[in-house]
Amino acid sequence: MRRTPVLTAVLGLAAGLLAGTPPALAAQPVEKAAPSASIAADTYTWKNARIDGGGFVPGIVFNRSEKNLAYARTDIGGAYRWQESSKSWTPLLDSVGWDRWGHTGVVSLASDAVAPSKVYAAVGTYTNSWDPGNGAVLRSSDRGATWQKADLPFKLGGNMPGRGMGERLAVDPHRNSVLYLGAPSGKGLWRSTDSGATWSQVTNFPNVGNYVQDPTDTSGYASDNQGIAWVTFDESTGTGTNATGTIYVGVADKDNAVYRSTDAGATWSRLAGQPTGYLAHKGVLDAANGYLYLAYSDKGGPYDGGKGQLWRYATATGTWTNISPVAEADTYYGFSGLTVDRQKPGTVMATAYSSWWPDTQIFRSTDSGGTWTKAWDYTSYPNRSNRYTMDVSSSPWLSWGASPSPPEQAPKLGWMTEALEIDPFNSARMMYGTGATVYGTENLGQWDSGGQFTIKPMVQGLEETAVNDLAAPPSGGAQLLSALGDIGGFRHTDLTKVPSMMFTSPNFTTTTSLDFAESNPGTVVRAGNLDSGPHVAFSTDNGANWFAGTDPSGVSGGGTVAAASDGSRFVWSPEGAGVHYATGFGTSWSASTGIPAGAIVESDRADPKAFYGFKSGRFYVSSDGGASFTASSATGLPSSDSVRFKALPGTKGDVWLAGGASDGAYGLWHSTDGGATFTKLSGVEQADTIGFGKAAAGASYQALYTSAKIGGVRGIFRSTDKGATWTRINDDAHQWGWTGAAITGDPRVYGRVYVSTNGRGVIYGDSSDADGGGGGGGTDPTPTGACAVTYKITNQWSGGFQADVQLSNTGSSPWNGWALGWSFPNGQTVAQAWNTEHTQSGAAVTMKNLGWNANVAAGSSVSFGFTGSWSGTNGKPTAFKLGDQSCTVN
Repeated sequence: MRRTPVLTAVLGLAAGLLAGTPPALAAQPVEKAAPSASIAADTYTWKNARIDGGGFVPGIVFNRSEKNLAYARTDIGGAYRWQESSKSWTPLLDSVGWDRWGHTGVVSLASDAVAPSKVYAAVGTYTNSWDPGNGAVLRSSDRGATWQKADLPFKLGGNMPGRGMGERLAVDPHRNSVLYLGAPSGKGLWRSTDSGATWSQVTNFPNVGNYVQDPTDTSGYASDNQGIAWVTFDESTGTGTNATGTIYVGVADKDNAVYRSTDAGATWSRLAGQPTGYLAHKGVLDAANGYLYLAYSDKGGPYDGGKGQLWRYATATGTWTNISPVAEADTYYGFSGLTVDRQKPGTVMATAYSSWWPDTQIFRSTDSGGTWTKAWDYTSYPNRSNRYTMDVSSSPWLSWGASPSPPEQAPKLGWMTEALEIDPFNSARMMYGTGATVYGTENLGQWDSGGQFTIKPMVQGLEETAVNDLAAPPSGGAQLLSALGDIGGFRHTDLTKVPSMMFTSPNFTTTTSLDFAESNPGTVVRAGNLDSGPHVAFSTDNGANWFAGTDPSGVSGGGTVAAASDGSRFVWSPEGAGVHYATGFGTSWSASTGIPAGAIVESDRADPKAFYGFKSGRFYVSSDGGASFTASSATGLPSSDSVRFKALPGTKGDVWLAGGASDGAYGLWHSTDGGATFTKLSGVEQADTIGFGKAAAGASYQALYTSAKIGGVRGIFRSTDKGATWTRINDDAHQWGWTGAAITGDPRVYGRVYVSTNGRGVIYGDSSDADGGGGGGGTDPTPTGACAVTYKITNQWSGGFQADVQLSNTGSSPWNGWALGWSFPNGQTVAQAWNTEHTQSGAAVTMKNLGWNANVAAGSSVSFGFTGSWSGTNGKPTAFKLGDQSCTVN
């Protein structure tokens, strides 16, 4: 049912994708969208349809002074904080909005060892034209619950080649107001002396790097200078709050890879005697023994790398020692993942990150690199002996349903293993990132004692898929069908559980489009990309099992596909070939006439012979099952192909079209005559997706959902009255960057909506208004008051906390504005709030509505949140008042 538009193709590449002294850059708060018109608001609860992982995790960072505080970065899906109590990850950058979607790419993270509540993220997705915005350094004093932003005068590349090197961002372990950032694109080394609020280039740093992956790449993606790769402080060379004296910096330059300052960054020099011919992916210091370990590769990664070495530098004597676990001639990979055991100095581990076949390799030494053991080795080829066992029962799809021949195994130990960390407080715990998940163990000590340690996914809560299409059938076991980049897609029968397997038979590397037959939802079709093999597949049991179709000549990619409303035929617009149609399950395709190649195709949801297409501003209609199309006379539609359109279930010829561009037609259009004419909705400034869900109580028309700009506000919107009025259903804390690929409501659950993201997986939301009617039949309990409050502390740490508040209108009349008051019992203070305006005097707090969430219907709710400080005790308020009215406390 969906397509992969140009923007999606650019965004989804990943997961699996100055002379002189410029002025200092002032920090700015993370932008909050302010509506220019009053828009109704609903209270939604947002969650992920669980997949767990699904993309590349290039960085894991443990705090060095607080136990169990760790962060993970993804290349396109934001940053996460580890929650020890639940053994899960909490997303930290869901507040990134549409206009700054590039800030969901995280090139580096730094956790402050002096003040553990402080964390920093260097963000930006591409350094070429694909990302229109510059990078930034985000800073947080509440572990990523809220952020402030310092914009940079150059781009950062969280999804660029070399993104597994690092960390490029580092905090001085003594004077924590000092940070360094290594920049790409020849922009050099940057420094902040005010805790990340402003940044200036270190103009005397001698080398901006020179390594590019492919100088001939005209797109700028592979031809960008990978720049400064990492910054490492030697904490033994500082005392108290004095700046750390010795700093090492890794540069993407095969002849001059490592530089050092011994005077807190005043001067810099190339480290004498260093190896040449390789890039230093990592530089990790064991200060207890005075060794700087370096992992080298001949390429920047994360995909490439054919040779590598490991080296040890003695910081006191300047002696270099090659400690490679295998001879250079025997490597067919580079080294990158690198970590030391802070509890057991002398223990070091490294990964062969680019060993794709038969598996990645992990090496371990307990004598500072003198001798090594491997995670696995050959007994008699092709048989392997593993020091580990794999338990992927929590994410069984990690086997890919494969049964490979030795020496390959399923599931694999991993690939693209550039992130590797031993917990600095727990020698038994190790985590490492792969191209698909975070793996880890909590009995690593078995490695040395001769037993087998157990590797399991440690990825719950970290959702990193790029979503191309979504479909929610009206019946059958599937609640949701998804088309994903890199791992194909899933059939969810329970949104709270990880599906056992992605779509297989065939297993597309990326699914570009899927559809089901509206009146026969057991029939499902999907199209996608595969290096060798068919590009279309069918299911007759609601997506549980699949079989391959046959490609027409010339097909090179999935394109878009549509199923007739009764499942009797299909229309397919693949890449590399024109539009085709087939009766039955695609064993023989015939070329459609009257429609150009590359058109987006969809089906009518009531007439099995009616299909629609769109290409370059023209709408096309077929009434003979896709055999022939006729161009509609409709005008004024977007001229580009950044368009999504759908036909309303159950009604012939009722079509909605969203899309466009800011330099031309852009918005939402509606046709009731099968595309012969379209009417543009005047109140929708921009729209990029359109979907339908169960109608509200008393409504005869299905609910509409869109990712759009309405009333000057970007967000996710719902209409229950055919587009006459709209309700923004997300908020500023839940934006997820770019949400322009797909959206659908749930035909069985009113208010439920499924939202595509580019790197944060499938988001679904449920409304607090259960039927959309403020009641909807039956007998409601007699209200005990005009308002009810739920106050929940959602996160707490030493000196700080985060709380969410839900205020419900339990009366019989709507509110046009509200102000909720309470008193803190233990002297807590509010630091920052969202979705509300707050004031505090002593213990008394007042939270007032913003313009867009002033109106709260009877039976509806509004939610807001805040961060605050506490000491001693953090008790919850026991009484809340809405004006003079006391509220029920839930």
